[in-house]
Amino acid sequence: MENIRTLVLTEYGGPGAVKISSRERPAAGAGQVLVRVHAAGVNGLDWKVREGYVRDAFPLQLPTVLGIELAGVVEAVGSGVTRLRQGDRVMGPLGGLGAYADLVAVNEAHLSLVPESLSFVSAAALPVASVAAWQSLNFAAPVRAGQRILIHGAAGGLGGFAVQYAHQAGAVVFAAATGSQMDYLRGLGADHVIAYDSEQFEASANDIDLVLDYVGGEVLNRSWSVLADDGVIVSTASPAITASTPAGRRGLWFLNTPDAARLDAIAKDVAAGALQSKVAAVVRFDELPEAIERNRTQPQVGKTVVDFLL
Repeated sequence: MENIRTLVLTEYGGPGAVKISSRERPAAGAGQVLVRVHAAGVNGLDWKVREGYVRDAFPLQLPTVLGIELAGVVEAVGSGVTRLRQGDRVMGPLGGLGAYADLVAVNEAHLSLVPESLSFVSAAALPVASVAAWQSLNFAAPVRAGQRILIHGAAGGLGGFAVQYAHQAGAVVFAAATGSQMDYLRGLGADHVIAYDSEQFEASANDIDLVLDYVGGEVLNRSWSVLADDGVIVSTASPAITASTPAGRRGLWFLNTPDAARLDAIAKDVAAGALQSKVAAVVRFDELPEAIERNRTQPQVGKTVVDFLL
């Protein structure tokens, strides 16, 4: 029986709480395919789960394998699988944890085909960020032309897609990130760029219809003051937003859900050059613990991806 590599969270804590381990080869259950993973995306949720910040929203039985999105090749199919076949190049979110493993059983419904012109590394950067950005942008109501939208964490994997979608919809986009990322954000279509390491976003953003909070903490707390009277904050970073929303204000906690059809359309746009997808760094499997910690401490442009074949 083949043993596979996994990255396991053994306890809640810092970088030392995750370990590279091995386990037996899984099998594809009913409605699942077994994917030989070639690449997986590193996400902010990795370190938030690791440190226990979202343990109430995501209760876990430890130890557990981390990772929420992957790209690879279908190695086997379970009963009831009708759309995918052995040898297909696929990508997708798991709808849970477990992507940091050489072989992963994934629900067929969560997976999309990888366009031939996209590498596995490029594909692995798409499933969570690209779909979650679309869903969070349209979560409170469909995005509309002329809407004033403030995006915190705009240069990250999630924010970069949100800037592009909002711009394409004709919204007025305020994008907040570090000063070194301003040119990148202008290239994505941001109308107003805010260097949060040298200026207060409150000085530039006002009468905002929608705040997309991809950062949380004090940034979220300060964002209420820039909202229009009927504005709303949608947060992916602060599960407690619904309980801490000030009286008379509207705050929503967003959790993305797999959407294979949306991912398929986005991937085709990326392959055609209609959307930009930025891979900031590519790391080896044994570098994953450090890459997850860097995601926590060092804001980056785009996504980090682990290449299983390095």
